[in-house]
Amino acid sequence: MSASAARFATQVRGMLSRTPRSASSGFIACTLRIPQQQQQQQVSAVCVSMQPTVMRSYSTRPAEADHQHVRPKVTLATLRKLYKRREPITVMTAHDFPTGTLVDKAGIDMTLVGDSLAMVALGYTSTSDITLDEMLHHCRAVARGTRSSFLVADLPFGTYETNPDQAVNNAVRMMKEGKAEAVKLEGGKEMAPTISRLTKVGIPVLGHIGLTPQRQASLGGYKVQGKTVTKAKAMIEDALALQQAGCYAVVLEAVPEPVARHITNTLSIPTIGIGAGAGCSGQVLVQQDMLGLYGRVPRFCKTYRSLADEIVGALREYSADVKTGAFPAEEHCYPMPQDELERFMRSISEEKQMVERKNHATGHA
Repeated sequence: MSASAARFATQVRGMLSRTPRSASSGFIACTLRIPQQQQQQQVSAVCVSMQPTVMRSYSTRPAEADHQHVRPKVTLATLRKLYKRREPITVMTAHDFPTGTLVDKAGIDMTLVGDSLAMVALGYTSTSDITLDEMLHHCRAVARGTRSSFLVADLPFGTYETNPDQAVNNAVRMMKEGKAEAVKLEGGKEMAPTISRLTKVGIPVLGHIGLTPQRQASLGGYKVQGKTVTKAKAMIEDALALQQAGCYAVVLEAVPEPVARHITNTLSIPTIGIGAGAGCSGQVLVQQDMLGLYGRVPRFCKTYRSLADEIVGALREYSADVKTGAFPAEEHCYPMPQDELERFMRSISEEKQMVERKNHATGHA
């Protein structure tokens, strides 16, 4: 691009920065009052370089500009550094592009596409109902909104228990098709051979012991685990077996705080607690629970917002505005150049007159 074209581009960008997005898409270079010949020479040179900057504001994927200042990518090495310096690791669930984007923007260390989405996003009565194809669909959506957070996805019930080969095949699908960076699976030392096989072929695994929702039927429901000495010691053995198998971290769900703290102190990998107290290396919550979207939440969950009331209130307000004609108002409508509007109205009027004359000539009212 020539020096004059570069100056012209600077002028255009300056004006665009002061122009609303909806108007900037229709920006005309001649408004800069540049001599016509020079303008013709420069517009073609600038158009290509300007195109990415001219963006419409519309109800689609958020603009890429929103992600210009992203934090460094969180990796397994990052998580190990956090663990070594005893900085708590933050984990949050996400189930689609918007929730994944929000978790990423909030600076959460790890995003979990958990099979809890079966209940909180798809309306199933159990996490065991969700299929691998459904998990892949949701994981891909979350991945599109995740730039920095480390992305982990649950392997759903029935996709890894049969044998290690089944687990490897489905974990590979989750990483290749779902764009996950690691997989999570439930179970203790009985799953160690499977986890070992996964980690040996380069698939990072997040373990999960304590209350394992996929097995809630065999556990007698969603109940706290490890409340007796025998069960607590068995859980410690499970945790050590998962570490030995190669897990990079272990989720402890619904476990008494002293037991979870002891496991955390015993292991040399992070523990991620959910209903396991403050002694864990990090914490995870289900996003819908902590945002108050469904009212009643488990005891271990802190509700940081009550968005259900806000959302329902906004929807009711919208409905009322539409019914009364308050929406859309003038500021929500797209304008038309005055000269084009006048031409359009004349055209409509002429067409109407022609129809009336035709009807009159044929005797129709």
